[in-house]
Amino acid sequence: MNIREKILKSKVNSFEETHFNWHENPVFKLKNDLTEHKIFLGLTRDPLIFLNDLKLEESELKPDYLIFASRHTSKTARPAFLVHTTGNWGRDADFGGDPHDLSKTSGLLHKAGFISLSEQNFPPALKEFSLDIEVTHHGPTILDKPLIFMELGSSKAEWRIDDAGEILANAILHTIMKYFKYKEMGDQNIGLGFGGTHYAPNFHRLIRNKHIAMSFICPKYYIQELDKDFIEQMVNNTLEKVDYFLVDWKGTNSEDKKHLIPLLEEFDIPIKKTKDM
Repeated sequence: MNIREKILKSKVNSFEETHFNWHENPVFKLKNDLTEHKIFLGLTRDPLIFLNDLKLEESELKPDYLIFASRHTSKTARPAFLVHTTGNWGRDADFGGDPHDLSKTSGLLHKAGFISLSEQNFPPALKEFSLDIEVTHHGPTILDKPLIFMELGSSKAEWRIDDAGEILANAILHTIMKYFKYKEMGDQNIGLGFGGTHYAPNFHRLIRNKHIAMSFICPKYYIQELDKDFIEQMVNNTLEKVDYFLVDWKGTNSEDKKHLIPLLEEFDIPIKKTKDM
């Protein structure tokens, strides 16, 4: 709600209320000439991770892409800005979506979100905030639209910080512009990631420093859950053509490599080690 408020009160980008609702809440539309694309701001009644029905038939919305502005919670409660795709690698779906299921997403949109956050002007009061890419986790998984989450973490204290909400608000709007720029330039290679830990440091570096965008990232502790059908879902649910399978070699133990590499070799997609990129 902090992020939403900052979007609506932006001094740079102006939103106007439309004549229709979505999830029983008013919908706002960007009215200045930021892009020829239509950009809407909505508010759901359900928690975002449990949003299993967009209810588009009840409104005039026909979105091509979704960006979820969300809070983030962690045990460490460290201040952070975060971007990630959604899905459940395991048999549990306690945080939305279905077991062994992935949403649809875009590697370019995912990268655009992360880079847009990194390009914001952070005031001194936010110097302790980290900027993170998380591996793919939680719901929703069944929405038929490519989506990413952009989050403010990781406790109630940070969720209420005005400057933090404004950073996310600005980054979300820049994400949209940057996505179309990446799409027009066509110079990004699309990867699927395997291995490493939750905050994916090696993939983080590739996305930040190379012409590489990534959609789904499966951490090391779920490698054994993968099979050919699941990897095929990763490929098919990525909006763009996948150029590489990217393996965090040091972040994957020998037993997991023995399980993973033969599966990846069944596809006509090059396998690369992150350290070689």
